[in-house]
Amino acid sequence: MEQREFDEDVMPSAIDDDEDVFKDLLNVPADWSANDCLSTGIFNSFDPNEVVYRAQKKPCKTVGKYVMGDLLGEGSYGKVKEVLDSETLVRCAAKILKKKKLKRIPNGEKNVLNEIQLLKTLRHLNVIELVDVIVNEEKEKMYLLLEYCVGGLQDMLEHSPGSKFPCWQAHNYFSQLINGLEYLHSRGIIHKDIKPGNLLLTLDETLKISDFGTAEALSPFDPEGICASSQGSPAFQPPEIANGADEYSGFKIDIWSSGVTLYNLVTGEYPFEGDNVYRLFEAIGKCNIQIPSFVTEPLRSLLVGMLKKDPKKRFTLRTIQTHPWFVCRHPRTSEKVPFPPLRGDFMHNMTVLPYLFNYHSCETPSDNEEEYITEQLIKDRPNGSTSVPIDDVNDPSKRPWHKPIMCNVKKMASCRLS
Repeated sequence: MEQREFDEDVMPSAIDDDEDVFKDLLNVPADWSANDCLSTGIFNSFDPNEVVYRAQKKPCKTVGKYVMGDLLGEGSYGKVKEVLDSETLVRCAAKILKKKKLKRIPNGEKNVLNEIQLLKTLRHLNVIELVDVIVNEEKEKMYLLLEYCVGGLQDMLEHSPGSKFPCWQAHNYFSQLINGLEYLHSRGIIHKDIKPGNLLLTLDETLKISDFGTAEALSPFDPEGICASSQGSPAFQPPEIANGADEYSGFKIDIWSSGVTLYNLVTGEYPFEGDNVYRLFEAIGKCNIQIPSFVTEPLRSLLVGMLKKDPKKRFTLRTIQTHPWFVCRHPRTSEKVPFPPLRGDFMHNMTVLPYLFNYHSCETPSDNEEEYITEQLIKDRPNGSTSVPIDDVNDPSKRPWHKPIMCNVKKMASCRLS
């Protein structure tokens, strides 16, 4: 009983002391009581539908005269973003390279300098054009401004049924590839890495040969085009390289890789495969090619001629250009494989516009634009995005062309989750 009375004497004073400290921290009136919290509404819980978010504005960044847009892709060398030339209003693609990252890649800096040097001398419809080069010494970054392309053949293959093109569509792309190779070889340049991933397309479906990091300019006094090094993709290497030859014809390397590319476009597979690089090179070195039965003449004979084991017996560019499959017109017997949508946008609209609107504080064309969204709306949409429904993308009346497809959001300062 005495212990209980002692506790009852101590507890009220302890509560009073804690309440005084709490008053000092909150800087509230002296007559404030903890029981007033319910009436004052300091500790209130919010319904998720009442929590409001505000769309975050995208900062406008410029590099020289170019306005930066959204990310188009990312490779081993760096990121690629869409940019807009503020003087000519032409869309370009900026390949952003970091010096620190290039040092970690074998021959990274050498390949980039080689690519710049070669692209400055090339001008052809089927070769990617180098628009400008900007170097930022302070941030140790280099910007390669290239011709804008909407996508590559590799992305289209991955989104196509059976990972292949209809015969007539593959013929269109292959004929443009051969035209580009003819120009490069006439300038004494060997690409060494022809593959679907390095073949890009513009909006009007003009094929562009890109990625000249491993390319080599031959001596004009060497008619045979002899090379001694190769850094291309293993699956597209010819038997002479797989068997360890010291020297080989550079022209026949591009012919072989173009044949593997054509094989991949029309079958969705590779002529030679292996569990690892050693098994792959072993299969390429033996060159026991098996062409699927659905590949008929004259396409079969073209593939066999381009994938000859002996480089001397392998087709030349002139032989390919006069081949019956190359010169004939192929009817459209199946549906065309379209460009894959970029960030859900089938129209591939310019991504620089939202940055310009935010920078200039322009009034948006629509008065009903969704500026604030609720917590429940974010939960109802996939991945918390505020993207436009796919069915409404092709409808100009419903497509907010001035808004980014993906909208980042941040919480308003006055809203706190309970």
